[in-house]
Amino acid sequence: MAFKTKDIKPRIATEIKSSKKELLSGKHAESIRELMEQRGVLVFPQINFSDDEQVAFTETLGKLAPEMAGELIYKVTLDSSANARSDYLKGSWYWHIDGTMNEVPILASILSSKVLSPTGGQTDFCNTYAAYDDLPDAEKQEYEKLRVMHSAWNTLFYYDPEPALSKLQEMMSIGDNELPLVWNHSSGRKSLVIGATAYQVVGKNYKESSALLVKLREWATQPQFSYRHEWKVGDMVIWDNTGTMHRATPYDPACGRMLHRTKLEGEEAIA
Repeated sequence: MAFKTKDIKPRIATEIKSSKKELLSGKHAESIRELMEQRGVLVFPQINFSDDEQVAFTETLGKLAPEMAGELIYKVTLDSSANARSDYLKGSWYWHIDGTMNEVPILASILSSKVLSPTGGQTDFCNTYAAYDDLPDAEKQEYEKLRVMHSAWNTLFYYDPEPALSKLQEMMSIGDNELPLVWNHSSGRKSLVIGATAYQVVGKNYKESSALLVKLREWATQPQFSYRHEWKVGDMVIWDNTGTMHRATPYDPACGRMLHRTKLEGEEAIA
């Protein structure tokens, strides 16, 4: 099968059809990386990679980033018997960028679908490059001067509005991170750094901060910048974590939904 691409929406998401052999050869790795940066999200419908094949494919694109415990494959599921920290994944139901607490966020995530949820469980993406590009010039100038505080503990209140103090303290122990509102990439492109981890614009009070962050979330997640992936078993999706936000739509934790994730190590700090 030849390497074929088709844009799904004008501003985000491209479908790629190719054979496993072609993808695992690495011959298209440069094109895939370029497309990922341009389009934000790449969809490989029902490629049906095994875990070993997914790891090998990830390594054709860059350096694979292992999980905290060293595993190469992470099981994205709310089934606590398969993922001991499954409760933490409830934060993924809200728009976010992975790694805002890290010195260098991951470059990309790669998800393969193994078990579907009967209802819900889609994955939404939005292009934060395109969202920045379409802002009025005056707002671009204003936002480039701003910095925002991010934390993992802020995401807790999205899915557990009245957490136990012990849980809040556990999340707070991860720390806080001050980041620019606009990421000036080494490529010369710019994107918005927002999402559920963002909680305070430096120099603005809580009310002003909340209004601006919600305004920008609504702007960035408009239909022209967004794509919802309706999973089929065997689908694989890659997204550029440095230029998109994502979220899962809620689903029944008992349904057995299972996705397998690999990650590409970050190559650039947010600046």
